[in-house]
Amino acid sequence: MARIPITEAGLIEAFGPHLNEAPPGGWDAGLEVDKVVETHCCFCGQQCGIKLKVHANEVVGFEPWYDFPFNEGKLCPKGVKRYLQGSHPDRLLHPMVRDESAPGGFRNVSWDEALSQVVSEIQRIQSTYGDDAFAMLSGVSLTNEKSYLVGKFARLALHTANLDYNGRYCMVSAGVGNKKALGIDRSPNPWSDIPLADVVWVAGTNIAETFPITTSYIWRARDRGAKLIVQDPRVVPLARTADLFLPVRPGSDSALFGAVLHELIRNDWLDHDFIDAHTVDFDQAAAAAADMTPAWAADITGVPAARIEEAAELWGTAATGMMLHARGIEQQTKGVDNVLAAINLGLATGKFGRPGCGVSTITGQGNGQGGREHGHKCDQLPGNRDISNPEHREAVAKVWEVDESEIPGKGIPAQEIIEAIHDGTIKGLLSICFNPAVSSPDSNFTREALDKLEFYSVIDFFLSESAQHADVVLAGSLHEEDEGTSTSGEGRIIKINPAVSPPGEARLDWQILLEIAERLGKGRHFQYENTHQIFEELCRASSGGTADYTGATWDRIVDEHGLFWPVPEVGHPGTPRLHEGGRFSHPDGKARFHGVPYRPPAEVVDDEYPIWLTTGRVVSQYLSGTQTRRIASLVEQYPEPLCEIHPKLAETLGIANGDQVTVRSRRGEITLPAAVVTTIRPDTVFIPYHWPGNKAANQLTIRAVDPLSKMPEFKVAAVRVARATEATA
Repeated sequence: MARIPITEAGLIEAFGPHLNEAPPGGWDAGLEVDKVVETHCCFCGQQCGIKLKVHANEVVGFEPWYDFPFNEGKLCPKGVKRYLQGSHPDRLLHPMVRDESAPGGFRNVSWDEALSQVVSEIQRIQSTYGDDAFAMLSGVSLTNEKSYLVGKFARLALHTANLDYNGRYCMVSAGVGNKKALGIDRSPNPWSDIPLADVVWVAGTNIAETFPITTSYIWRARDRGAKLIVQDPRVVPLARTADLFLPVRPGSDSALFGAVLHELIRNDWLDHDFIDAHTVDFDQAAAAAADMTPAWAADITGVPAARIEEAAELWGTAATGMMLHARGIEQQTKGVDNVLAAINLGLATGKFGRPGCGVSTITGQGNGQGGREHGHKCDQLPGNRDISNPEHREAVAKVWEVDESEIPGKGIPAQEIIEAIHDGTIKGLLSICFNPAVSSPDSNFTREALDKLEFYSVIDFFLSESAQHADVVLAGSLHEEDEGTSTSGEGRIIKINPAVSPPGEARLDWQILLEIAERLGKGRHFQYENTHQIFEELCRASSGGTADYTGATWDRIVDEHGLFWPVPEVGHPGTPRLHEGGRFSHPDGKARFHGVPYRPPAEVVDDEYPIWLTTGRVVSQYLSGTQTRRIASLVEQYPEPLCEIHPKLAETLGIANGDQVTVRSRRGEITLPAAVVTTIRPDTVFIPYHWPGNKAANQLTIRAVDPLSKMPEFKVAAVRVARATEATA
């Protein structure tokens, strides 16, 4: 059946001119609308197009943006309600300093007083302990321009090596794996390739709840007969209609992938021409998988051997296929191994560089793709360059008009920054749109660390749980208050347009950073009048890097509904699909297989802690919940965390649906209601992580990290579960 393109004009023609009129009461509560602004959602990496309706400098509603090609007007519950955050009474309107005698522990101050304290404390700490004793943590929901600026600000204004970002807790294992195997850190496919796949393998991602619009692309593949494989410890919504469900035990994904590779080799479901012409080191991958039989993997993963064999046959015999993976396989101490093992399956069957073929990570955070390209990682410079590479350093130093020696070297990643704060090595911290008190593993340890800082300042638009530990809070800007670009999980550079200006005395984030740089005596490096100038410099700084934006312009991005990087020169059409013609991004043009021997998680179950814990998201909440927990209708959908537990395990433990249960690990405990469901493994419990304090799932998680990506093991921990005592409940 032919699929009719969804456009606003087409829908009105089909259903009548009143299609887009607001319902009674309206999306904008019947207010007169001053303007409608085309922009993008502030949440996940899909970056759906949306139109924001503005009245009296306040976002009061939305309209679907049917012409934006990714989502064609479709939005998830978070996207529909995202416009409500700006008018929330918690919105920070003034800079504040800690004052224990004031209500809430803070008092409003002038910008001059707040910035003077920030600058004097930076100078005091660095003169006393050294430049690297002051660190910075950044968020990847920032625009590309602000991500770039943060990297430059930390290196030239703060002159610290110790800068990192919250993508360290999200996509970094995929980034490391992609660069090692393919030579570039980007999804190799536009999402328009998904409907062209004959088999779609979804590994470690609850797409229907966390990336809902991507579901429509999978349904299009299913409409034309594609088979669907879902790999997860839970029967997530998408799995309920899968052709094959692989109920993998937390932390065992690489064993499953290795067994599938074993079967591909045993049955000769291999693309030998592709392997010979476009890859190296297949023998290493084959040797590692030689003994990884489906029977062996069944013992480790809990997935029946017959299902593993079926997965191999579906993948190996399909002419086209795409694998989509996310945090489920990445947020582990073997996250990079899992990604490399997944890529091995794509390379072995020649599923790269063609329509409907690829192994792609689904980017979690709003600008998780662009944010990991332009320099606010501890080991990175703009253009996804290596901060330890002399040629890369020299290229960026030339754009910044400094000597290469003025750029600090490689710093330590986010979790190590928290560890260094805890042990007293790092004394001061500036963070922007990063909430480690909720999002870091072992949250009790993290809160202790924040309280050990001699000075802590936060730039944010709400008083997050981390900001409550701060000495100075600087009222920053919301997504819809600034202008810039973002890069979606497809690698599509898109335009963020300002709908309103910051309320009260709140300021644009980039203007705050420029003022701090000026007061630190480094203003000469930051002579920007607007974010367009920052973008133009970003493009120059990225030139020649793997994430090359050289030929991108704001006008083209708007006119073409986004540009896929790399765009290495003016007039270049962009690159929606990577590796066409079988050329990869390593210098020799060949992809790398990797031998991936199985190793267990950092923590395994035992008699004392006999149950596996895994964590994740729910449809109505986002990351640490700083924004979504302030939107009433989203809170109503899922007002508090629940502990999902299988009926067999619940019966063994004497737990009924709705009972208060206490879940304990070696690091902490949490008491919350039980949700007895058949959609989870009987040896595993699941808790979403969007809540703070005594409702924080990360009280239980472990600080162990992947040796390459430094990603913490959020998805695997050993716990024990019991019905709560009356006092605890």
